Amino acid sequence: MQDLVVGLIVAGCALYAAWVLMPASWRRAAAGRASGLPLPAPLRTRFERLARSAPGCGCDGCDSPAVARKPGEAQPVRFVRKPHA
Repeated sequence: MQDLVVGLIVAGCALYAAWVLMPASWRRAAAGRASGLPLPAPLRTRFERLARSAPGCGCDGCDSPAVARKPGEAQPVRFVRKPHA
């Protein structure tokens, strides 16, 4: 029984690690496929929400409302020259 519980914990951790480390586009696609499975309603709605989530890493604020852009609109790239010491 203990081996079964440990195996389930390890499998759950492996799935979580794979989910977190995979690219966002793969996560959205996997969530879209999982939302079509016969799952309990709370789990299905969570997968549906994850499948509709906006792209963006969330690390630099480029997807924040203050910098909202239309889909397909180009985002300017700025190069900043460092002063020489």
